[in-house]
Amino acid sequence: MSPEARTPVEDTDPPQDVGPGDTARPGLPMLVAVAISLAAIGLSLALLQSISGIIAPIFLAVNLMVVAYPLFVWLVASRVPRGIAAVITGVAVFTVILLGAAMLVWSITAMIGALSEYSERFVELFDRGVSLLGSFGIDNVSFTESLDSISPESLLGLAGGLISNASGAAGIILIILVAMVFMIVDLTMLTKRTTLTHRLHPEFTDAISSFVAGIRRYWVVTTVFGLVVAVLDGIVLVALGVSLPLVWAVLSFVTNYIPNVGFFLGLVPPALLAYFEQGPVTATFVIAAYGVINVVFQAFIQPKVAGDAVGVTGTISFISLLLWAWVFGPLGALIALPSTLAVKALLIDPDPRLRWVNAFISNDPIGDVDVHPEETRSEHSD
Repeated sequence: MSPEARTPVEDTDPPQDVGPGDTARPGLPMLVAVAISLAAIGLSLALLQSISGIIAPIFLAVNLMVVAYPLFVWLVASRVPRGIAAVITGVAVFTVILLGAAMLVWSITAMIGALSEYSERFVELFDRGVSLLGSFGIDNVSFTESLDSISPESLLGLAGGLISNASGAAGIILIILVAMVFMIVDLTMLTKRTTLTHRLHPEFTDAISSFVAGIRRYWVVTTVFGLVVAVLDGIVLVALGVSLPLVWAVLSFVTNYIPNVGFFLGLVPPALLAYFEQGPVTATFVIAAYGVINVVFQAFIQPKVAGDAVGVTGTISFISLLLWAWVFGPLGALIALPSTLAVKALLIDPDPRLRWVNAFISNDPIGDVDVHPEETRSEHSD
C-alpha cells in the first residue's frame, strides 16, 4: 500500500458560521448568567439611587438641550455666530424651565387652597366610601383612622409643606441650570466632536443618534398633544362652570408628562371640585369629558399623526414609571420613559446579541429585531 493511501484525509469542510443564538463553546450555565446579570442590574440601580440628586437633574438637562438643539442649528444656518446661537438656545431653555416651575407651584398651591374649603364635604364623601367598603366585608378601621388627618388645617399644612420644600426644588433647578451652562459652552464644538466619534466608533454614534431622535420625538409629541388636551379640558370646565379652570388645565398639561397615571392625577382634583360645587352630575360630565378627550387623542389621533413616540409597550411604560420613580424619586416619574429609551438605545439596540430583547419591550418588534440573522451575517461576510 502506498504512503499516500495510508495518509488520512483531513476534513477540509469550512467551519460553520456561528450566529448569536448558537452555542459554539460551553459557557456559564443559564441560571448563573441570569443571576450575575440581575446582580449587576441591582447594583447599578442602587448606585444610581445613591446619586439620584445629581444624575436625575443632569439627565433632565440633557433631555432639554436635545429638544432645543434644532433651534441652535437653525440659528447657525441663519448666519448667527455659533457662540451667540448657543447663548440664545440656553436662554430659551432657561425661560421654559422657570416658567414651568412657576406654573407648577401656582397650580398646586391654588389646588390645595380650593380643595381645603371643602374639607368637611371631603370627609363626608370619604366616610361614605368607607361605609360602602364595610358593607362588602372589608375592614374599615385603617380607613376610619385616616379621617383624623383630614382637616382644613392639615390641607393648609400640606400647602405650607410644599412651599417649604421649594428649597429642594430650587436645588434641582440650580443643578439643571449649572449643567446646562456647561452644555451651552460645549455646544459650539458638538458637530466636530460627533463627526470625530462617528469616524472612530460608528456603532456608538448611531446608538446616540437613535436615542436623541427618540427622546426629541417623545418630548415634542407629548408637549404638543398635552397642550391641546389641556386646552380642551379647560374649555370643558369653563362650559360646565367648574371653578379654577386655568389651574386644572395647567395641572392636566403637567401631569401629561407622567406616563400611565398622569391622566388620573390631572382628573381627580377637578372632578372632586365639580362634585363639591355642583353635585355628582357635573362631576360625571367632567370625568366623561376628560376620558373621551384623552382616549381620542392618545389612542386615535396621536398614533396617526406622530406614530409611536414612546418606542416601548404600555407594560414597559408602566414598569418604567415605577422603576425610575423608585430610583430617582419624584423627578424619575417625569424622566421615566426617556431613561428607558436611553437604556434601550445604548445597551440593547447596538448589540446584535441583545437585540432580541426588543421583541418583548419594543412597540415595533419587527423593525427593532433582526429577524433574518443569516442574511445579516452573510452581508457582513461579503
